[in-house]
Amino acid sequence: MGKARRLNLNAIEASLRAVQADFDAINRTLSVRREPLSDEVVGFLMDGYRGVDKLLATGLDLFSLGNSREVLELNFLVLCGTDDRTRDECRQHIQATEEHFYANGDGGIGSLITWVQGMNGESVWRRAASAYIHILSQPQLFIEGNHRTGSLIMSWMLARAGKPPFVLTVENAKAYFDPSTLAKNARKHTVKMLLERPKLVSRLAHLLKSEAEKEHVLR
Repeated sequence: MGKARRLNLNAIEASLRAVQADFDAINRTLSVRREPLSDEVVGFLMDGYRGVDKLLATGLDLFSLGNSREVLELNFLVLCGTDDRTRDECRQHIQATEEHFYANGDGGIGSLITWVQGMNGESVWRRAASAYIHILSQPQLFIEGNHRTGSLIMSWMLARAGKPPFVLTVENAKAYFDPSTLAKNARKHTVKMLLERPKLVSRLAHLLKSEAEKEHVLR
């Protein structure tokens, strides 16, 4: 594993703002149209990237025993941000998400950790891609915000291994959104997913590797 990289938050926000500005054109190319990136969504997503950067600074392992709360916090950041009043307004949703997140079965955090551990020996590109697909496929890890939180978890995995994080850009948007839609519409551990997952993982891993932007990490 390479030395963990810290994030260039200014460059990341600039990429997201460029996507926001060009989203109508991007949306027309997608297999399934998506909601535009509002200022609130971009702001909360940046709260999430700041959260990832703090994790990288401390060296904390999201998938180690006792750290699952930090995974949950990334979801709260992209949905509710850091403001205390907004968090209070999200209180009922936060409670429901916690219950869903810690439930036993295919959709809970235990299932994700087991899956990630089973990917040991694979490249970080494939491990990050596979974790993301596991989060998105049904039943999903979170009630809402699985795409955004999944992208943060991928970013943490990549940067922790010394690679640039995944950041949505104008250039990679279609190559990210279209396989994400396929993963979201699939159920874990079905025969169809058993056949489709390797192709989805390879497709997404290639995207992560080929579209990695060095400007998104600090030198």
